[in-house]
Amino acid sequence: MIKIVTIIGARPQIIKAAALSRAIRNKFANQLKEVIVHTGQHYDANMSAVFFEELQIPQPNYNLNVGSGSHGKQTAKMIEGIEEILINEKPNAIVLYGDTNSTLAGGIAASKLHVPVVHIEAGLRSFNKAMPEEVNRIMCDHVSTLLFSPTKTGFANLIKEGFNPDAKAPHHADNPKIYQCGDVMYDNSLYFSEIAEQKTDVLTRLELQKSAFVLATIHRNNNTDEPQRLNALFEAMHQISSTHQLKIVLPLHPRTAKLLEQNLSADLYRQIKGNSNFVITEPASFLEMIALEKNCRLVMTDSGGVQKEAFYFEKPCVILRPETEWVELVECGTAIIADAETERIISAFNALTAKSGLTYPKLYGDGKAAEFICEEMIKNLV
Repeated sequence: MIKIVTIIGARPQIIKAAALSRAIRNKFANQLKEVIVHTGQHYDANMSAVFFEELQIPQPNYNLNVGSGSHGKQTAKMIEGIEEILINEKPNAIVLYGDTNSTLAGGIAASKLHVPVVHIEAGLRSFNKAMPEEVNRIMCDHVSTLLFSPTKTGFANLIKEGFNPDAKAPHHADNPKIYQCGDVMYDNSLYFSEIAEQKTDVLTRLELQKSAFVLATIHRNNNTDEPQRLNALFEAMHQISSTHQLKIVLPLHPRTAKLLEQNLSADLYRQIKGNSNFVITEPASFLEMIALEKNCRLVMTDSGGVQKEAFYFEKPCVILRPETEWVELVECGTAIIADAETERIISAFNALTAKSGLTYPKLYGDGKAAEFICEEMIKNLV
């Protein structure tokens, strides 16, 4: 029996972990034992706890309850807690997702103890090291033993950084194995798509009609914490909503909710509050997000995960960042990078809604990435 310790902390990681936990439960229960560690990086009930129930994820074996704090303080607490768990559990590997502080902490703690690191979503690059996420993902990749990239581009990035695509077993941190395996989030989107329609009333509750609203999400620090950027984003959404008489639905991240009145101009804040087509709501659960993504007309987001989910459900996407790790979306014309510039956002919206015949090729695998990852862990971890 191979024992893995899975580290989760932020909402996207909890969602991604559902695919692997489901694959282990359904196909590999006799070969893989999963110990789940929740760092507590996202500790709001709507952002974390509800997901375990909704996504049928086993409750965490450990919760470090680190909460919020500066990058250094938060990461340090995680490293300390994860190190102790790894010493006690003696796993065959640690499984890390994405690019958060939880990812970085897991990579550091495991590498110091010589515990093999399995990194899911390896190879993604924004080529912007001002982003904390970029530093986290690079550092994690370079201490990993098994690296699973969801895309051809991510796989190519790893080769450019010196990883050998033809590495032979046995694999370890100095002789890692890299894969292009598809995306576990695509696994989840396929699996939960029909369930979402049956188990959520979000469309009825918010009085939304199919293809008659825009779904928006904003959560990145440089968008929420910088008043100039936040004002540009909300000005664009307000103008689009008013000009086209189109509802904008914005499930609001807790941090953004706190900063909205503080960082928006008083005049724009009044306009937003008085715009009946601008629907600001509480954070959406995963199933609610799927229902919103499936039924919206277009997505605007600074979230990497939501960019992909828009693509899965064949919705055009305006990217509210200066770059994206998911360059395939831009290359195939279904997404446009607009950053936090009002006119660029409006222009991107107009261009995408005017286009006909957008195509959504199968860029992210066959919906069985989690099963492939499990099979490779069984082959390569001893």
